Amino acid sequence: LSAPGGVSLFVPQSNINATVAQNILLSVEYACRGVATVEWKHVSSWGTTSIVEWRSGNYANISTVYKDRVTTFENGSIQLRNVGMRDAGYYFVTVTEEHGNNAYGTIIVNVYEVIYEDLHFVAVLFAFLAAVSAILICFMWLCNKSLHLFQKKTTHKLTASTTEEIELETIEC
Repeated sequence: LSAPGGVSLFVPQSNINATVAQNILLSVEYACRGVATVEWKHVSSWGTTSIVEWRSGNYANISTVYKDRVTTFENGSIQLRNVGMRDAGYYFVTVTEEHGNNAYGTIIVNVYEVIYEDLHFVAVLFAFLAAVSAILICFMWLCNKSLHLFQKKTTHKLTASTTEEIELETIEC
């Protein structure tokens, strides 16, 4: 974008997709003859918030809401750290030359939640249930084998005692 007074502003990426907790760079480049003031605002369904304003070479006036999350760059760009769902929306940058000439730019930011955490939980739960099932199946097999061994011993003892009784009866007779 070029303004008649010699202020130009270039926005290389007008649409940014990000996920929650990611860092994003709102990249712009401006040029002007004198000293410029750069101002960034965020507009969303929650309202309009001023993010930062600075003159080239001077201290940046960062909003308290963004104090620990914004880094400014000399070319007019800002980096927004640890984005959340509330950071989705329109970001407007205004570059004002000291003689009052302006240039405007807009960047749309879409922020998405990571659903992999839910899938991760389901996968871990499934693995846990599969392990418990395997242990229970092994335990049931072991109990079944023990029962068969016990039944064999009991049957063998019964057969032996029955044979002894028959022998005793035969001897008595």
